[in-house]
Amino acid sequence: MKAEVIIVAAGAGNRLRAKVPKALVLLKGKALISYSLRVFENHPAIDGMVVVGAEGFLSQFVNITRPFKKVRAVVAGGAMRSDSVKCGLQALSSDTGIVLVHDAARPFVDAAMIDRLIVSLKKNKAAIAGVPVKCTVKKVNRKTLDIEDTPARELLWEAQTPQGFHKDILVKAHANKFKEEATDDAMMVERMGGKVKMVMGGYRNIKVTTPEDIVLAQQLLRTKG
Repeated sequence: MKAEVIIVAAGAGNRLRAKVPKALVLLKGKALISYSLRVFENHPAIDGMVVVGAEGFLSQFVNITRPFKKVRAVVAGGAMRSDSVKCGLQALSSDTGIVLVHDAARPFVDAAMIDRLIVSLKKNKAAIAGVPVKCTVKKVNRKTLDIEDTPARELLWEAQTPQGFHKDILVKAHANKFKEEATDDAMMVERMGGKVKMVMGGYRNIKVTTPEDIVLAQQLLRTKG
């Protein structure tokens, strides 16, 4: 089945205190998005990529993606993440069967994660990368800050991207209307009753959100391999 990737890159760099979208922030002299673009470009199971960038910065995204032959479209995103993914879905090839969705702010995706997702998607309609949580997690009352529950740690995983879906399932999920904004695509599939499998991601697969994350990402690049 043909597999394509939607790389979500429309997020603002507000928490990074950046003047450009987060995906364009430089990490060791390269735009953040370029790291994941390279991994998907080199993976034999990936047939194409669609980049969803921030409106007003599309020319920069086009320039960055020129060296990557698998990028078939660069489109503008929407106000929310789900809007951006929907824009990406509309730009996919008509014969695509498998869709991976990846956050451009995760530069350390690797081929092994993609392999595990592709293998899982041969048996399942949806699968996402993630890692078991290392710390004890508390459920807290938002108003009073009282601890309400301590979930069993062995049941908790931190969701990451890439997240993979059979195209028809993801399109159906994005056609539904939900009261609250979903924080990832797996949540949308879950809400309509779909089953989502978890596969091992990686503890290096961090999401760059704050200036401290940039420092950590620089350190990870030094120790890569």
